[in-house]
Amino acid sequence: MNFATKLLHGSNAIDGVTGASSIPIYQASTFHQFDIDQPNTFDYARSGNPTRQALEDAIAVLEGGTRGFAFASGMAAISSVFMLFSAGDHLVVAEDVYGGTYRFLTKVLSRMGIEVTFVDTTDLKAVEASILPTTRAIYLETPSNPTLKVTDIAGVCRLAQAQGVLTIVDNTFMTPYYQRPLELGADIVIHSATKFIGGHSDVVAGLVVTKEEELGNQLYMIQNGFGAILGVQDCWLVMRGLKTLKSRLDVSTKNAHKIAQWLDRHPLVEKVYYTGLTGHEGHAIQNRQSSGHGAVLSFDVGSREKVKAFFDAVQLPLVAVSLGSVESILSYPAMMSHAAMPQDEREKRGITDGLIRLSVGLEDVNDLLADFEQALAACARPQTLKRVGVK
Repeated sequence: MNFATKLLHGSNAIDGVTGASSIPIYQASTFHQFDIDQPNTFDYARSGNPTRQALEDAIAVLEGGTRGFAFASGMAAISSVFMLFSAGDHLVVAEDVYGGTYRFLTKVLSRMGIEVTFVDTTDLKAVEASILPTTRAIYLETPSNPTLKVTDIAGVCRLAQAQGVLTIVDNTFMTPYYQRPLELGADIVIHSATKFIGGHSDVVAGLVVTKEEELGNQLYMIQNGFGAILGVQDCWLVMRGLKTLKSRLDVSTKNAHKIAQWLDRHPLVEKVYYTGLTGHEGHAIQNRQSSGHGAVLSFDVGSREKVKAFFDAVQLPLVAVSLGSVESILSYPAMMSHAAMPQDEREKRGITDGLIRLSVGLEDVNDLLADFEQALAACARPQTLKRVGVK
């Protein structure tokens, strides 16, 4: 079954009780037990709910895993996965992870006696050198946020498997449509379903899929015990968004590629980060391990003052902290997604004060290009620079 068909018919597409084409919202906190000697599948909504189960089964099918889990946010999913580890364990983590992940690792997990080493995971030798006898997992984001560095997933998985170490991949940017890390050897895949999977800027959610059943059982214990579950209304919204994932990404990715090429030629743009550009250093690896390049790109205009002028002038996209929606969204990583990361750490990772992240939506691409043209022109006007405080 091909991906487009699997989205609609792969798992729980039809309610088994009523035949409804949309899984019902089971708005219930508890479930009657008809026979105490033969417990029902569901007993208490924190432990399981039919609506949530439908979503969890669906994402497991799409990623090719055995167990799926729905959490109250992307960070709830990430945090719960990290709860698999114990004091004395060591983790190798991609150095340019999402700012919220960095904050959790450095401010919360560190207090639990779990050691973390941040490393450039695009360098397999550096990854191998970072593995210690106490290492329990390698955590990747690829392409990374926001500079879109590409890690060789299969290469890291081979290193991890040789040492008996888990590989965990945040697959938010690519979704299972373009990239399926479990098929490349990973053990756990994470999504912020707030982004492309939900796709409409109307839900906050996180999803996790495990490759093996036993690992899934361990994560279920954490999900049930920690309790950061996704509510049934939000589960329904994510399932609704999931049905159009391929169609949305086909358009957004095509638009993103055209915009990236245009920005790459623009004299007022210093650098463009997009894996679809042949000059991107991770282009070949991305082509090998993924079927597409996605709808997120970043570009550097050189300074915070120019960023401010651009944001003041741009008209169509949202200026917001999220991505992956039907409308285009501009973000300023230094003050938004990576504000939790110290400035010196941001700059080491190429997250400069002039960097802008763009998640491309479904607008007419020519309208977006015209808007960006006039917004970039505003960056160069002396009166605009004076207005934002440049001497």
